[in-house]
Amino acid sequence: MKKPFLSLAMLLMALTAWAQMADPVHFSSELKMLEGNEAEIIFTATIDPGWHVYSTDIGDDGPTRATFHADRLEGAELVGQLKPRGKVKEEFDPMFEMSLRFFELKGAFVQKIRFTKPKYDISGYLEYGTCNDQMCMPPSTVEFSKKGDAPKAPETTQAPPSAPEGATIASTPQDSQIAQAPDSTTIEAPSGAVGGASGASGASEASEVSLASGASWQPITNELQAFETAGNNDINLSWWMIFLEGLLAGFLAILTPCVWPIIPMTVSFFLKRNKDRKKAIREAITYGLSIVVIYVLLGLVVTLLFGASALNALSTNAIFNIFFALLLIVFAASFFGAFELTLPSSWTNKIDQKSENTTGLLSIFLMAFTLVLVSFSCTGPIVGFLLVAVSTQGSIVAPTIGMLGFAIALAIPFTLFAMFPSLLKQAPKSGGWMNTVKVVLGFIELAFALKFLSVADLAYGWHLLDRETFLCLWIVLFALLGAYLLGWLKFPHDDDSRKTNVPQFFLGWVSLAFAVYMVPGLWGAPLKAISAFSPPMNTQDFNLYDGAVEAKYTDYDLGMAAACAEGKPVMVDFTGFGCVNCRKMEAAVWTDPTVRDLIQQKYVLISLYVDDKTPLPQPIEVTDVDGTTRKLRTVGDKWSYLERTKIGANTQPFYVLLDPATGKPLNGLRSYDEDIAQYIEFLQKGLKNYQAQPKE
Repeated sequence: MKKPFLSLAMLLMALTAWAQMADPVHFSSELKMLEGNEAEIIFTATIDPGWHVYSTDIGDDGPTRATFHADRLEGAELVGQLKPRGKVKEEFDPMFEMSLRFFELKGAFVQKIRFTKPKYDISGYLEYGTCNDQMCMPPSTVEFSKKGDAPKAPETTQAPPSAPEGATIASTPQDSQIAQAPDSTTIEAPSGAVGGASGASGASEASEVSLASGASWQPITNELQAFETAGNNDINLSWWMIFLEGLLAGFLAILTPCVWPIIPMTVSFFLKRNKDRKKAIREAITYGLSIVVIYVLLGLVVTLLFGASALNALSTNAIFNIFFALLLIVFAASFFGAFELTLPSSWTNKIDQKSENTTGLLSIFLMAFTLVLVSFSCTGPIVGFLLVAVSTQGSIVAPTIGMLGFAIALAIPFTLFAMFPSLLKQAPKSGGWMNTVKVVLGFIELAFALKFLSVADLAYGWHLLDRETFLCLWIVLFALLGAYLLGWLKFPHDDDSRKTNVPQFFLGWVSLAFAVYMVPGLWGAPLKAISAFSPPMNTQDFNLYDGAVEAKYTDYDLGMAAACAEGKPVMVDFTGFGCVNCRKMEAAVWTDPTVRDLIQQKYVLISLYVDDKTPLPQPIEVTDVDGTTRKLRTVGDKWSYLERTKIGANTQPFYVLLDPATGKPLNGLRSYDEDIAQYIEFLQKGLKNYQAQPKE
């Protein structure tokens, strides 16, 4: 089993890596002057055969539509919306279930502007989406920047209006300062060097946002290779965890009233269909494998549609996290009995008819597909929850691996009972216990809905769901779950005569105990068991616990300067608000007394949140490690860029020990690894290397 699983994972990695490296669209941009005081910003696309770029007017429920975003508009204003120019095709897309408009081979987008002052300074970008028949690329951007003398200055100065639909204007509280500064700072990294602001003319006359230059921003990837890097097997470990989570979800789906009653009927059908028991077993095994193929294809579709960068962006995007939370709430309401999630009966009937009219392997595959459709009302919320959970981890293979585990678990009973039909007599009969399983799953989905809301709240700094608020909601939720399992609470589908059996009693006992366990967290108890899900300790207003390790600095340059002044080495913590493993490390490793004392007393800790959505005062243009030019628009973008260019990594958590004076490493990198002894050795070796260096 291990080798086929690893082979499948490697194949998917190769396929998705190819998709991620594809570059099917090439844009050029220009500013075309018109008569009077108007002009056009024209983006012209050359598109590879088989690919298409979506137009502007396709609605918000489909793929990424083309939009123009203005970062800077001085001496000019937008006129109307972004318009497509050229031959636009329109077709009905069955995947999105809507009519879509798009360009093929070539096309253009035009944004008209009007000059309001004798001089203009414009910068912005076109955002667009592109797909072929098999996959879609993540949303891409085309930068535009231009300044100069307007062809004709108007007699009166007009105030810049609000942006029309299809365009946005970035604004910050520092607009009055930015108006005097250049539009952006270009940072290049030739021969591995990072930093050194190459500001535009006039930079000395106004404050300017830039990346700090100097040794602290220099890449250290070569130096890090000289050290032994520890704790970097978390990706493979997380894949196995995702597989096991999928397996658990599949076993839970078996116990629902939409799946369990179908098992004996299906197995009996195969045994009666073939008098030869060996043939019946072969067909049942084929049936189980068909279930695996269907669900793995579903995971593969999610993977290819989004890709690694888009999945990683979902992890802290407020809109998507709130959408996922609402989706899980809807699923929970369905499990509680508010309504049934069902697919159109015509789908099931058509597939069932085709399975009856065909023979051989195709008929068995269609029977498996019928099972998937019939059981959707129970398996749909579980599959949806699994895909939501693993997709936002940023792993490009995660959805497929999760679906593989789910499908294997779902297929096991059909194959097992076909091989040993006598076990059917010993299997428990369908009954009210299945509804209990559904309700318990509903409570679990509500708990995870709060987790997604918490991620969005942390990334955008809303402070609506701080740690104590989150804990209060979870305490009540699991107390209600315990009350339900003990028979004190009932839902619409429960029988009035429902009694608590022994397994439910023990589960209810555990749920109530878990609720009590979380109560001390309201006063600051670490609660290591849920540290991966709850907001970090620093979001709690009232905290009696003094054992938590918190960074004094969340700005790299300020932290490095403070370390130089104090004469201490630096520990840089590349982390994220939505990083589950980061919270585990902080709760399981940093709270160890020796680790805590080393970090707080011997080092200057700098925590850099790569998903911080706080906007920078103005965008910073950089040349990334892959040679592409991009703009850093948020604080998180800046720290993510530092992580990529300085240490050659883009995942979290990552810990690096630095000499603040030179920016050089004092030990190798360390990632997610809860071995406290090795973490202490990691810190002590860095401190020893720092003390051994000659001081000027």
